[in-house]
Amino acid sequence: MKVSRFSAAVCMMLAVALHSFAEPGLKSDGKAGSGTSFKHIEVFVDSFEKPLAAYQFEILVKEGDAKIVGVEGGDHPAFREPPYHDPASLKSGRIIIAAFHTGKDLPHGRTRVARVHLIVKGNLNPEITVKPLAFATGAGEKFSANVIIASSKGVKNETL
Repeated sequence: MKVSRFSAAVCMMLAVALHSFAEPGLKSDGKAGSGTSFKHIEVFVDSFEKPLAAYQFEILVKEGDAKIVGVEGGDHPAFREPPYHDPASLKSGRIIIAAFHTGKDLPHGRTRVARVHLIVKGNLNPEITVKPLAFATGAGEKFSANVIIASSKGVKNETL
């Protein structure tokens, strides 16, 4: 099977583009380089008895050399898709994450709403904080909720 020059050129341009977006310090095998590792935190919202239709919170790397590099959705079908965030905030130490669902099947109680991926340089675990910003029911009623972040280092709770 022959490969056209055009196909070969497109493949080469794609390889160059992917290489140019690679994070410094990463080896080409995708594993973290010396003193660099990938970690993630789980983010839960505890809406108690209220149906959770919308949420917004801020995640901040308070101490340590870490950058936020990705955000995944949660467990409940209402929030399974990745939440809204500014893509420009990726690779920084601060991100505001938000989501809403207009359907009837809404979670209540403690629900995992997101997984936040980090690249950490050095051997120390970074200090991560969360700031609750807003929560609402499907009827638009605002309420207070707990935001819980869990990592291998421990669990932190914050309430709005």
